[in-house]
Amino acid sequence: MATLHYLPLSSPLSNSLHKSCSISAPSLIVHQSAHSSFNGQSLHLSCLRLPILTRNTCTRIPVIMMVQPKIQFIQGTDEQTIPDVRLTRSRDGTNGMAIFRFEQPSVFDSSGDVGDITGLYMIDEEGVLQSVDVNAKFVNGKPSGIEAKYIMRTPREWDRFMRFMERYSNASGLQFIKK
Repeated sequence: MATLHYLPLSSPLSNSLHKSCSISAPSLIVHQSAHSSFNGQSLHLSCLRLPILTRNTCTRIPVIMMVQPKIQFIQGTDEQTIPDVRLTRSRDGTNGMAIFRFEQPSVFDSSGDVGDITGLYMIDEEGVLQSVDVNAKFVNGKPSGIEAKYIMRTPREWDRFMRFMERYSNASGLQFIKK
């Protein structure tokens, strides 16, 4: 089996480069996945006036709502801690597993206020990937970490997970290391 890792970037230079490359202006170009039937949610406005392109006409342009990729343990509460992610894949590529390890996750700070941990939810513009295989690690009776597993049983599930990880790693500053 091949093992792949996504680790947080530690270099201040790479962090500043990552932050400086963000795009703040809306774009009319949408990346569509060849393997997904869902590529964002179209929002049709009744009349979008574009003074630069047209003066006295009403033009309709579809607007794609993009979702920032995030991980949650409690639905509606984003996890702020960046995980160490280890990936394994069978030699024939038919199945694989991702193991997420969170050290001192922020969910422990807020779980009493907002509810119980119900699973691992990976949310991006294509939808939600979820797993209920979530275990907390305790040291001296206090929670210190979380390990969650996400199993991919088909090449399609593997491809979908990798699209999520690419988006999440770009947004979170994770770096891919192949071992």
